[in-house]
Amino acid sequence: MNLNDIVKFTESEDKARAFLEAQRWPQGAICPHCGVEGESYRLKAKEGSKSPVRPGVWKCGGCRKQFTVKVGTIFEDSHIPLTTWLKAIHLLCASKKGMSAHQLHRMLGVTYKSAWFMAHRIRYAMTQEPLSSKLSGVVEVDETYVGGKLRTGPFAVKPGERPKDRLVGTANKAIVVSVLQRGGRVQSKHIDKVTANNLRPIIDQMIAEDAHVMTDTSAALRTIGMRRTLSQVNHKRNEYVRRENGVSISTNTVEGFFSILKRGINGVYHHVGKHHLHRYLSEFDFRYNARKMKDGDRSLLAIRGTSGKRPMLRDSRRSAARDS
Repeated sequence: MNLNDIVKFTESEDKARAFLEAQRWPQGAICPHCGVEGESYRLKAKEGSKSPVRPGVWKCGGCRKQFTVKVGTIFEDSHIPLTTWLKAIHLLCASKKGMSAHQLHRMLGVTYKSAWFMAHRIRYAMTQEPLSSKLSGVVEVDETYVGGKLRTGPFAVKPGERPKDRLVGTANKAIVVSVLQRGGRVQSKHIDKVTANNLRPIIDQMIAEDAHVMTDTSAALRTIGMRRTLSQVNHKRNEYVRRENGVSISTNTVEGFFSILKRGINGVYHHVGKHHLHRYLSEFDFRYNARKMKDGDRSLLAIRGTSGKRPMLRDSRRSAARDS
């Protein structure tokens, strides 16, 4: 499925609804209220009735409640047509470094506010579920700093203010830790500080005990007492890769993922608030984990992940106000 196929499926709202129903309910409609499968039927207006029935309305034979394919998804209570939603999902899934809300606003003909919230809903649908099994084999762990440089020089101090204490170059940056199985999946998290207390639960939750962990000369990782094989490369001595017993010791794979992440944030999104960073990490993790798929298959995977997820705009505002 490519962009031409998406255009074909979104020629009308009825075609887009039928396409979404086929993706969400391949075995038949499932009631989102009670979970009963195979007992729902479409509602149709009787001949001569003055009470029209909205297109796409179903009724459950179990709980007797009505629903549509949008109920219980990121599309619920959205006045934006499904045709626009499906195009937005494909554009975000097919763009390796992401697509800004302003670009969606221009291409899809919706307001910037609508495009911004659509993008965040789609990122929410891309959120990975907890791993069914821990990462094993060769697992690379590293951290990076996301954000612009500190403003220094004569214009850094506003008139009437005293010069502030000298801060380290990463004082205004957000810390991202990524755990990547070589040749497999990646999961990224935003943390406040790189400490053993912050890294220990991430290591225990994501990495199997028989895994071979590779990282740089991080004192935090060295002191968390991992019950795993640990190999480190010393970047300060210009050591980036070495071979031991036929195994390549490096963190080049996870740093390659960081390069995609930073090119997207710096070149496409330009600025990401710390309170929304976890959403962008979900987006980049999703595309990287589905990197071997074609764009259309990646879009279908994202569409199937829309069920059971419905972020609210007020929740985003509250989190922004709480973290500001």
